[in-house]
Amino acid sequence: MNLDFCKTQALQKQKEHKKFLDWMKKKPPKNLDYTVQETHDEVFEKIDCLQCANCCKTTGPLFTPKDIERIAKHLKMKTADFEDKFLRTDEDDDQVLQNLPCWFLNEDNKCSIYDVRPKACREFPHTDRKKIYQINNLTIKNTVVCPAAFEFVERLQKKLEKK
Repeated sequence: MNLDFCKTQALQKQKEHKKFLDWMKKKPPKNLDYTVQETHDEVFEKIDCLQCANCCKTTGPLFTPKDIERIAKHLKMKTADFEDKFLRTDEDDDQVLQNLPCWFLNEDNKCSIYDVRPKACREFPHTDRKKIYQINNLTIKNTVVCPAAFEFVERLQKKLEKK
C-alpha cells in the first residue's frame, strides 16, 4: 500500500469530498445509516488495517479517563505512572501520547494492547457511525491518514450520486 499516493489523492479530492459531505449534511438521504454501514463493511472486506497502521504511526488517539484506568490496570501500573510514562496533555487539555508512532504498535503492525485499546482507536476511522454527517470535518481529516476512510468516502459518494 503506497501511503504517499493515498495521501496525495485524498488531498487532491478534499474540496470535492467536503462539498459532497456538506450536501449529505444538508439533505441526508433516506436510509443513510444503512448505506454508511454497508459501505463501511465493503471497504473493510477489501482493506486490511494491518497492512497499513498509518493511524498508529502518524496520529495518536486521545485517552479518556476510562481508557487510562483500563490500560494501566492491564499493564499492572498505577494510572499516574501510566500517564507519566506514556501521555501528555495537549493544547485542548486532552490526554494524548507523548510520542509517535504509538508505543503499543508492534513491528507487525499489531497492537500490543488491542483488547484494551482506547475508545478512539476502537472507533477509528469512524466510518460506521450513525448520522455520519455530524463528523464531516473529522471524516475529511481521516481520509488523509487512512486509505480506508478515503475509499469509504469515494464509494459512498458513488452510491449516493446514483440515487
